[in-house]
This record gives sequence, structure tokens and C-alpha cells, in this order.
Amino acid sequence: MYCRSVLTLAADIDVLARFGRALADPIRCRILLALHEAPAYPADLADGLGISRTRLSNHLACLRDCGLVVTAPDGRRTRYELADERLGHALDDLRAAVVAVEADRICADADEKGCC
Repeated sequence: MYCRSVLTLAADIDVLARFGRALADPIRCRILLALHEAPAYPADLADGLGISRTRLSNHLACLRDCGLVVTAPDGRRTRYELADERLGHALDDLRAAVVAVEADRICADADEKGCC
């Protein structure tokens, strides 16, 4: 029983770490938030985010590898969407928690690199 719960915990930690790595990049955060609003085609995402399609493609590959987004064929095009609607709820909850913590944060020098 103990071994199984440790393995489950290790798997959960791995999943959370992958989610954290995906969120560690501002562009990937913006992609996830955009896809939370609505599924989208890569060209539309790139234009909306103001980045090249090549750069977007690299970030989408990372998000796919992390299991956070999936593709949905649509004729000759491919649409991207969140892999699970619960990810959207998690993003909402995480954003609300971070905003609450941010409001209470006191930083000695917010302009100093590495501070907060």
C-alpha cells in the first residue's frame, strides 16, 4: 500500500512539474489563456499573440508534449484546444490565487532584477 501511494505521489509531482514548466514561459501562458477562451488555429494564434508561426509551433509542441493541448483536425487545417476543460478551471483558479498573493506581496525594490 505504501509503495503504491509513493508511486502515485511521484506521478502527481511529475505532472505538476510539467505543468509548471509549461507555465514558466510567458508565451506558453498566453497560448494557454487564449485556448482557454476558445480553440484556435495556429495562424490565428500567432497573429493574435504577435509572434512568428515558427516560434508558436515550437511552443505548441511543448504544450502538446506536456499533455496540455491537443489537436483537432478540421478539414485541411488543424485546430488546437486545451486537452481537458478542467485545465481551464485550473488556470482560472491559479490566476485568482496568484493575483490574491500578488496583492499582499511586499517587495523592497520591485525594480531590482531578481527581486520578487
